[in-house]
Amino acid sequence: MSGHDHSHAHSHALGAETHQGRLAVALGVTLAVFVLQVIGAVLTGSLALLFDSAHVLTDAGGLAMALVAARLMGRPSTDRRTWGFARAEVLAATAQAAILLAVGLFVLIEGVQRLFHPAEIASAEMIVFGAIGLAGNVISLLVLAGGRGRNFNMRAAFLEVVNDALGSVAVIVAAVIIATTGFLQADAIVAMLIGVLILPRTVKLLWETVNVLLEATPAGLDLALVREHILAVDHVREVHDLHASQIATGLPVLTAHVVVDDGCFHDGHAPKMLDALQQCVAGHFAVSVEHSTFQLEPVGHTRHEAGIHE
Repeated sequence: MSGHDHSHAHSHALGAETHQGRLAVALGVTLAVFVLQVIGAVLTGSLALLFDSAHVLTDAGGLAMALVAARLMGRPSTDRRTWGFARAEVLAATAQAAILLAVGLFVLIEGVQRLFHPAEIASAEMIVFGAIGLAGNVISLLVLAGGRGRNFNMRAAFLEVVNDALGSVAVIVAAVIIATTGFLQADAIVAMLIGVLILPRTVKLLWETVNVLLEATPAGLDLALVREHILAVDHVREVHDLHASQIATGLPVLTAHVVVDDGCFHDGHAPKMLDALQQCVAGHFAVSVEHSTFQLEPVGHTRHEAGIHE
């Protein structure tokens, strides 16, 4: 007997409360704010307002991702897509982060140039469009507030809008400074400050999503500790081909070949071994791995396997 595969069938769907209505309303408001702020940036010549518009567009992308994920993640897996559409979330987030990173770097460079060669700013109109953006943010926050703690999508969407509201406040502050003091560089300074606040989050998101696409070990899961716990299970002799990756947010997976005492295959102990291994990776670590597959092997089986990895 070469070994047994052990895996449990799990539903990959999101919980029943996905709050699609709240997300849809917040997305609509955010898109309206984006259109108005782009118009305002063109009319006023404000770099801060233009960058805040890019931020709003990124937030709209985040809300759209949350809404699409809430719908697609509820679809069952198929023989063609064994994880359903879970990975679409990661692909969209990677593209979103890459675009915002490029926009952020452009605005930082442009902001430095405007410090030395400031452009004329229509400060009064800038205040109006900044206030419109802030009002839209407040509406979205009120819509999302009731469900912000229910699931990952809602928490992320709420934080996106909070960050955008801070950007709108910064635009208004810059406009007020220009209107009262005539200090035109305030626009460039605020634009760069928004960039400094946004770029670290963007780089972090890009790093995390690329790691998922490269199938790196999920953050917070120590494979050395996992190996140690598996080896501590009774009758386990050796562990090899231990791999862990992440399909999408909150969906880590783990596979391993586990060498056990030969007697486990004759005395009916193998099923208990599999249950013990499943419970081990699902309950002992900061990252709970509910989707795990173990291949039990008798001593000496590794001589017949090609491409073994430690």
